[in-house]
Amino acid sequence: MIGQRLEVRQGQGLVITPQLQQAIKLLQLSNQELETFVEAELERNPLLKRDEEADLPGEAGSELGGEAPVEAASDPHAELSFDEARPDAAEQAMDTRADDVYDASPGERATEGPGGGDEAQPGLSDWSRTGKGGPAPEGEGIERADSRALTLWEHLQAQLSGTPLSAADRAIGLALIDMVDDHGYLRGDLAEMADRLGCGIDRVEAVLAVCHGFEPTGIMARSVPECLKLQLVERNRFDPAMAALLDNLELLARHNLSALRSACGVDAEDLSEMIAELKALTPRPGAGFGGEPAQTVIPDVLVRPDPAGGWRIELNADTLPRLLVDKRYHGVVSAGARSDTEKTFVADCAAQANWLVKSLDQRAKTILKVSSEIVRQQDAFFAFGVEFLRPLNLKTVADAIGMHESTVSRVTSNKYMATPRGVFELKFFFTSAIQSVDGQSSHSAEAVRHRIKAMIDHEARDGDVLSDDRIVELLNEAGIDIARRTVAKYREALRIPSSVERKRRLKAG
Repeated sequence: MIGQRLEVRQGQGLVITPQLQQAIKLLQLSNQELETFVEAELERNPLLKRDEEADLPGEAGSELGGEAPVEAASDPHAELSFDEARPDAAEQAMDTRADDVYDASPGERATEGPGGGDEAQPGLSDWSRTGKGGPAPEGEGIERADSRALTLWEHLQAQLSGTPLSAADRAIGLALIDMVDDHGYLRGDLAEMADRLGCGIDRVEAVLAVCHGFEPTGIMARSVPECLKLQLVERNRFDPAMAALLDNLELLARHNLSALRSACGVDAEDLSEMIAELKALTPRPGAGFGGEPAQTVIPDVLVRPDPAGGWRIELNADTLPRLLVDKRYHGVVSAGARSDTEKTFVADCAAQANWLVKSLDQRAKTILKVSSEIVRQQDAFFAFGVEFLRPLNLKTVADAIGMHESTVSRVTSNKYMATPRGVFELKFFFTSAIQSVDGQSSHSAEAVRHRIKAMIDHEARDGDVLSDDRIVELLNEAGIDIARRTVAKYREALRIPSSVERKRRLKAG
């Protein structure tokens, strides 16, 4: 029998409230994006103000030595609670605790009730439109940056991410990219950078050789002759005569063609063709990437050696917005509110301001907690250099600090750590692992790569060239479970030729 009837049912449903959406977005924003968001909220919400007199959180941090990291609060914002009476709508706006966002992923948080919770509450900002989670109103939001053309740094970083380099070598590559000027030339001392990163100059030059294969051709050259040489090599036009021409560009600048012909060993016609080829090249490969000037990376976390041993981790006070709720002004506007609309608006502003202050404080504490655990896990890197990066994944950090894996992922996005070895994105410290044969332990991919390189370096001394299959056998005997294709990938990343080519060189040498 078909008919209509009314039923009341109670069940569980997943609800992502506007407050949860706000806290999630705040957690994954970079410090520059967060500052833009806070400025917009200060302009929109009359009950928010900056706490210029608050104590800076520069001394708030944690120390890592032999003991567990001591969790410390960031900036204990003033006036975190707001006890004045509010209408029911404002009370409901504060029902969601900020801690819920950081202890579990949104999908794990369920609320009971007969209805859904997708609709934004009256008077609340649409937090889902802030940051990277959705489209922002025209002229607002952080998504505007995505519509511009890629900068040279972003273009090179994208190509670096597509290389088979290890995490340690990618860190070297990022450091090299940071040394590229607007014209595309590498400026800086490689030996100094190698010393800072704790690795050999040969390794830095090997990574640079990989970067020289990036587009546009000639990028990251250290001089004009090297830039032109890279372009000529790609065109298969680099020969001894061209090499001599590049070595004597000052003669070309002075139009001393007779001296050039003598230096290159060519006649006037050949020299004219060679000069025409040079003019067809691009002496400034980075000039095609205009756009806005690159922004300086401001670290969110500072790591420095502790005099007593271990490491001291602190939040960068300059990146932490210090806000509080202006209770005095709230009392004034509350007393002057006459209509229900005015009272609701004041109550909603108070609820939003109170929630934002709490969310910012919890965000800072969470970043400090995750960063402290990363330093604990990768202490060998900070002490000894890039060679000692350990295998690490998000789950390991999440389990150690009692947070959800998705929370750790958001914390490590767009956050940077300043260390004695340079500034690194938090995601840099998460490296892959290679399982051992017994399945009980794991080896860092970086350590395996260096073991492969050491084996090949001994070939000239031993007179026995190792094939990739033989390297796999030797690594298996050493307790490392690795596939042949992985060995080949690591060998190519190290720019080591195949065993056939190495045999030819060994016979010739």
